[in-house]
Amino acid sequence: MIFRYEYPGGVWVDLEQPSADEIRRVAREFSINERLEAELLSPTPSPLVAGDETVALLVLHFPVQEDGGGTPKSQEIDFIVGNRFIVTVRYEVIVPLHHLKKLLETEKIVSNHDGISTDVLLEILFAHLYTSVRDHTDHVAANLERVERQMFDGRERNTVRLISNISREFLHLEAALANQEESLGRFLHVLAERSLFGASFVERSIRIEAERAQVAHFIKTHRAIASEMRETNIALLEARQNEIMKTLTLITVIILPLELIAVTLGIHAQGAPLEENPDAFLIIMTIMFSLVVLMVLFFAKKRWL
Repeated sequence: MIFRYEYPGGVWVDLEQPSADEIRRVAREFSINERLEAELLSPTPSPLVAGDETVALLVLHFPVQEDGGGTPKSQEIDFIVGNRFIVTVRYEVIVPLHHLKKLLETEKIVSNHDGISTDVLLEILFAHLYTSVRDHTDHVAANLERVERQMFDGRERNTVRLISNISREFLHLEAALANQEESLGRFLHVLAERSLFGASFVERSIRIEAERAQVAHFIKTHRAIASEMRETNIALLEARQNEIMKTLTLITVIILPLELIAVTLGIHAQGAPLEENPDAFLIIMTIMFSLVVLMVLFFAKKRWL
């Protein structure tokens, strides 16, 4: 599917799940060489920067928000930028680009339609993509807050896996943006070096890189919070287990003397104490109850209970 958005002096062409014929047609229209055209025909597993004197290619992968806690994924976007055009190629639906197309179609993105140029549109594209990553991070952070409440409500055993999944998602987000850093910087440097746009593009490229860096720092901060929460969760689990072991130990300490008394006084041998006493059962129960009370008072005094 091909989407075209024309602005004064240029055009943005977005290809979603394109066929080989669509890519060749667009390549001929914008004089894209065969080497760059070949890169567009199939997905590229890692970030890439390439180009010639008039065109620059950038391949980036953006993290995807998965419903249901599935395995984290990335979506590839290929950017081909010239002086008067931007071509984006993607192999599946990418939500922020879909939203941006709707905004451009209704001309709500700027108040003045004539203010859009190729470099302005490029900045808008990256702003929407990184805003989407920030929204993804906010969503994961909201899940982390919910897990934190569960953890301090005494459900720390249930939150172990939840915190691990959230940490994995933050790690995936952080790695995705870290992998973009070098390629994005080289791409923007190439565009500025070849003077495809005006002098203002230097400042614009700085803003694009700053947007990526800001979102990356935002993710890093939340990942650190998730790591601290995982350590706290482990400490709470250990404390809870220690309390359980302490309770079991105290019960054992109380039960063993009672068992010893019961076994000893229950021996049917000549000369056994209370053997002929009709109140033997009551006496034994009184002794055992008194011992339990004394032991509980002792443990309470030592603050073991």
